[in-house]
Parts: sequence; C-alpha cells; structure tokens
Amino acid sequence: QVFTFNTVDIKVQPSVKVKNGAPMAIICHADIIKSTDFQLERNFTISKDRKLVFMTVSDKADARYEIPVAKSSDTGEYECTVEADGKKKSSNSVGVWVAGMTKPILTADKKDVLEGEVVKLRCELPEEAPPLRFVFRKIKTNSTPKEKEIDEAHANFSVVEFSVEEGDNILQFDCFGKRLVKSEWDRSEHSNKTLVTVKEPFTKPTLITRPSSNVTEGDQIKFECSTVAAQMRDIEIILQKTRTILNSVQDEKLLKYSTVATLEDSGEYLCKVEQRGASKTTKLNVVVSELFPKPTLAASMTRVDENKELTLNCSINGFRRANFSIVRKNSNGDLPLKNSRILTMRVNVNDTGSYTCKAEVKGIVKESKPIRINVYAPVSKPTLSVVSSSPEVVLGKPLQLICHSVMGTPPITFTFYKGNEVKKRVTNDTYAVFLDENIRLNDKRGYKCDARNNHSSGVKTSNVLNVTVIVPIRDASLGTVPYREVEVGSDTAFLCSVKEGSWPIDFKFFKKTDREVLLYEKREYSDRTIWHKKTMKRQDTGTYFCMASNRASGAVRSHPITISVILAAWQKGVIAAFVLTAIAGAGTVALWWFLRRKKK
Repeated sequence: QVFTFNTVDIKVQPSVKVKNGAPMAIICHADIIKSTDFQLERNFTISKDRKLVFMTVSDKADARYEIPVAKSSDTGEYECTVEADGKKKSSNSVGVWVAGMTKPILTADKKDVLEGEVVKLRCELPEEAPPLRFVFRKIKTNSTPKEKEIDEAHANFSVVEFSVEEGDNILQFDCFGKRLVKSEWDRSEHSNKTLVTVKEPFTKPTLITRPSSNVTEGDQIKFECSTVAAQMRDIEIILQKTRTILNSVQDEKLLKYSTVATLEDSGEYLCKVEQRGASKTTKLNVVVSELFPKPTLAASMTRVDENKELTLNCSINGFRRANFSIVRKNSNGDLPLKNSRILTMRVNVNDTGSYTCKAEVKGIVKESKPIRINVYAPVSKPTLSVVSSSPEVVLGKPLQLICHSVMGTPPITFTFYKGNEVKKRVTNDTYAVFLDENIRLNDKRGYKCDARNNHSSGVKTSNVLNVTVIVPIRDASLGTVPYREVEVGSDTAFLCSVKEGSWPIDFKFFKKTDREVLLYEKREYSDRTIWHKKTMKRQDTGTYFCMASNRASGAVRSHPITISVILAAWQKGVIAAFVLTAIAGAGTVALWWFLRRKKK
C-alpha cells in the first residue's frame, strides 16, 4: 500500500470577503495518489493566523469547517494541514475578510445629572475580539458632537467619562467600534442612543454696575454679581478683570465691589460662579471717560550750565483747576520738590536727573512724561602726558599719550593733534588715550589735545608736549693708529665710532683673552671717542673690540681687530751689534787657540 501527496488546497465559500453575520465555510482538499485502492485515514487541521481553529479525521478527500454566523473576529489568514500515515503536507494560506462588525451596546451609569458632574459610559462589542478601538460621542442639539477615542488591546469593551458643562440641558450619547484590517479601518454601526437629562445647580450669574456702565474718572463705581442656587454650600462667586481677581465670596449669593473709576478701569469684567465642578460666567463691558488729560512738563532748557537758572512749568491743556506738584524721579522713590505749577531753581551737577509733574482732580492723580535734565560743569584745562611718563620715544616705536581733564561733566570729547593736524577724536568720561604707532625722524614733535563737553564755555586746550625721538645705535666700528702693528713703548690711539645714534653714547673698549676684559669706558655727546693707550708692551698684543650703547638700544659691538706689539728699530740695532760683537769675540778666541796649538 503505497501513497503520496499530490496537492493540499484550501478555499472559502462563498468568497474570501464575507459580510458580517453571513455563513461561510473553509474547505480543505487533499489530492493523494495511491498504488491500489485501499482505505486511508486523513487527519485534517485548519488554523487561523497560526492558531488551531478546526480539526477532524476522515478517509475522504475533503474536510469542511462551517461558520454559520461570520464575525469580524473570523478575519485572518487560514491554512490547512493534512497528515496520513506519518506523511504531512500543508496548503498555501488564504486571507479571509469578514466585513462589518456587530452592533455595540452602550450603557450610562446615570440618567439625571447636575452641571459639573460626570457621566460614565460603557461601550461593549460582545461578539468581537480585541484589539479594538471605541469611539464615544456626546451629542448636543445644534452643535457638533464631541468625540473621545480609546484603544483596547485586551478587552472587547471600554469605559469613558464625559463632564457635564454649562448649557448642557438634554444630552445624548452613543458609540461605535473600529478594527484595523489590512491597513483599512472596518467599523461597526452606531450603538443605541442613551438619553441623559441635565439639571442646573445654580442660575447664570447677573452682573450689574451702579450708577451705570458708563462713568467718568473720579466717580464711584459699584459692581454687584448674584446668582440663585439650590444649595449655597460650596458655592463661590468671583469678580475679575482680564487675569486679575478683584473680589470673591463663598457660600453667599451676592458679591459687591466698589472703586474710584480711572481710565485703567475701562474694559471687560467677568463674574464667575463655581460650585464643585460646575461653572457659569457673565461678562459686562465698562467705559470710563477721561476727566482731564495727562499734564505736560516743559523745561526752559534740558542742557543747563552749572549755577544757571532752570524753570519747570506744568500744565494741562484746556484745564487749570488742579493740584499740581513737581517731583524728581529717584531709584528710592519720587522726591517732591514743590506743590506748584512752576518751579525755578539754580542748578548744580547733582540736579541732573529725570523730572515729572503730577496733577490731582477729584482724587484722580495723573503724571506727565518724564523730562531728562542734564547739568554740566565746565571742563578744566586738560593735561597731556606720555603713558610711560618719559617724554622720549625710540625711533620706529609707538608712542602712547593720555589726555586727562580733572573737572568737567561727562561725556567729554577729546581731540588729539600732532603739530596742527587732527589725529583722533575720542568721547569718554575723564580721559582718552592716543597711540602714534610709527615715529619717524622727521616727524613734528609737538603734541597737544583739547577737551570740551556740553557746557557753553567751549574748548580747553592743553600745553604743547614736545617728545624727544631717540635714534638707536647703528654700526659700531673700531680703528687704531698706528694700524695693527705697534712698536714697544710707543703710544696707540683706539677710535670707536658709530654711523647713527642719539647722544649721549656710552663707549667701552675690551680686550679678548680667555675672557672679555673691560679696558676703558667713556660717555660722549658725539658719535665717536678716542682712547689713548700709552707705552705699549709686548703683552698688549691681542684682539680688541669696542661696544656702543644709548637710551634707545642695547650695546652694539664692533668687529674685532688684532694688534701686534713689535720691537723698535734702535732695539733691533742694539741686539744686532750685541750679536755681531759676540760672534767677533768668539772668532778671535778661536783664532788664538788655533795659532797657539799650531805653535806648539
């Protein structure tokens, strides 16, 4: 008895897309080839989304899984597996979509509620399996329903709460369910509508003003806000303007508030009544007319010389009957100066500041825009000096000058001059700095500065500062007379000179041995100096050099020269005569000795 599986197929009746509530069947067919006609039992299993949903044993080629009432939870991927005598074969999978969902059931925890309370709703899809999405709707007459969506991953029902607000009289609620199938939303029909009746815990508040909502500055304005409530416990009345709470009462049905009207009191007022979660509001617009305009402060001048008179005048356009006062603004508070329209005073620099005037009519006080008064003391004659304190500068180096005025109200404008040419202007408090970056030999040496501020006295000019330009030493050289060879006992003149350099110059002469030995030094107001060395000796032979320095540079060294001290001519003659005499004497002795020996 030999057999083999040819194919295993799966199909859906009536189709792969079935309407919710309609019957459907999953049919599994096993095509088996046998060597002879013998009976073979087959084990059929049908799974949905890899979970077993049907199993049967039969010797027939087909197995049928009947679903009399299809639900959306039957949507999924179906697969059939057939096993016979140790052999197994599976079909391809087939997708089934049960379109539509069962009608949900909606229940509410109460039928009658008060404003501010909440209604708890429960929506259930009895024959559906999660995951599901529930949509709850709160329906009011002549308004768009409010919706809340809740996803349930593990239940076929959901619970939600809706708050009951002001104006909710008769409410209706319903719900429906949704399921995501193949990237599309499948949704149920709407549930039954649940009716909820709303009762008012208190009436909408009444807000009135006395004498009216149109008043003038300085008038007394009174606000009254009231409500009618079934219970006064936990009730609160609040009066506010924009975001400012003006007054509030608790456990009372009437709120009162009064004030003296100002222009700032114009605007919208709101009366709010709250009790537990319920809230109702009433708005009222109040217009406050201007009693008189803001005063204007005028000054005889805003820039004043020290010890001059200043007059401040306060006025109201088209209005004279007011109580005026002139004050000076201060960080510690306003400083009253005079209760009058006009103030005249002789000023000093300490009077610099901001001034305003105030006007009062019927208890309403208004203040003018501030005026800035600046009092100036004259600048003193400035002093110009070099920052390094020495009125000297090295050629090619920068020169930094400072111009300073001891007295004078800032800001002060400083102007620097080189000769008669303006080089720089700086505005500062008491001093300014000028940098002349490259000093040349032929530059004008006279510098000056002037200073001025807003005082009427004008410009003050410093004395002229003359600056000395110091030229650094350049190219020191050394020479001798006689040159290089000197007879013993004779005198030698050493000449050290420079090509360029400001006086005085310090000259130094050295002899180089195993160390450098200073022989002579001198300060000269010249570009050269001579050192006379008397009676040269043989030990004076050697290498010599000189060094030159001034205030502008360090020591500049000359090239070395070598001096040889030799014998004088007469000394050479004496030595020659002595040598010749010695030779002649020696010859005479030798001749005498030779003749004597021959005689013998």
